[in-house]
Amino acid sequence: MDHFADRLRAAPQSRLQRGAAAEALGLARELALRAQLLEDPQGPVREMPDAGMFAAADQITVAGHDLALVLRTEGEVAEAVRLVEEAQKRAGV
Repeated sequence: MDHFADRLRAAPQSRLQRGAAAEALGLARELALRAQLLEDPQGPVREMPDAGMFAAADQITVAGHDLALVLRTEGEVAEAVRLVEEAQKRAGV
C-alpha cells in the first residue's frame, strides 16, 4: 500500500487525471469500509470523501493503516494485499 501511494505521489498529473486517482479513491473507500465493519459492525458506515486527485495517495495510506490495525487473520491480510495489488495494476502506476 505504501508503495502504491508513493507511485501515485510520483505520477504526473495527466496519469492521475486518466483514472489513477479515481482508482486510488475507490481503494481507499473500500479499505476504510472494511476497517469500519471490523471495528464496529453495527455502527454507522461513513464514506471517505473525495479530497481531490492530489490527496488520493494520502487517503489510501490512512485507510490502509487503519485497516491493518484491525485485521485479525492471515486471510484478511492476504485479501487486503490482493485489493491493493489489483488497484495498483488498474491504476497503471
